Amino acid sequence: MVKNFAHRGYSGKYPENTLLAFRKALETEGCDGIENDVHLTKDGEVVIIHDERIDRTCVNGKGFVRDYTLEELRKFDVSFRFAGECEPQRIPTLREYFELVKDSSLVTNIELKTGIFEYDGIEKKVWDLIQEYGLKDRIIISSFNHFSVLRMKEICPDMKCGLLTETWLYNAGKYTKETGAECLHPVYFNMTEEVVAEVKSHGIEINTWTVNEEEDIRTMILRGVDSVIGNFPERVTRIRKELQG
Repeated sequence: MVKNFAHRGYSGKYPENTLLAFRKALETEGCDGIENDVHLTKDGEVVIIHDERIDRTCVNGKGFVRDYTLEELRKFDVSFRFAGECEPQRIPTLREYFELVKDSSLVTNIELKTGIFEYDGIEKKVWDLIQEYGLKDRIIISSFNHFSVLRMKEICPDMKCGLLTETWLYNAGKYTKETGAECLHPVYFNMTEEVVAEVKSHGIEINTWTVNEEEDIRTMILRGVDSVIGNFPERVTRIRKELQG
């Protein structure tokens, strides 16, 4: 049965990558996992936010995540477009996230946001937290920076990893297999029947993003992807029941 991952938490209805969005995903029937994104602060803390800059999601600040300490980042409200509809939301740490989900059965897809800034040592810091909480078997590490994925594999060879892509990739399954990653994390509209078949022929798991429209959710499930990552996990739950029982 296809897995249902909440993209940046339940971000369709709550501020993305906040403890509120993660909590609501936890409470959603049929949600199997949560995807989030990590950066490093000026003082080396692993925090969860999508962009390199806080500008888009922050209602009272701007600038690069890496230019602020954790204490400084705590002053900002990242309620995004939901400002005024909920309590002010703070940028959470990966540690706080693990505290929230550690007693659940949810799988977490951690995206290393190393595409612009490589954040020296971020892979080891993330791994140390995973070890501390004993969550390795419930984690998938992914990144658009495939060198970052390879660095994680050097630290922990049996860590489940995925290669993020948003463009057409020739022989995607073969390439993924050769890197040692177990999963391909492609944008959904590149997942034609032919591409899915090629990737699957190499034993690679397909976790596709960001799938929000009902027609697209149905298409991805019927094409046989392994996971659907989207902003509205309740939609995936409902459509999965219709198609897979």
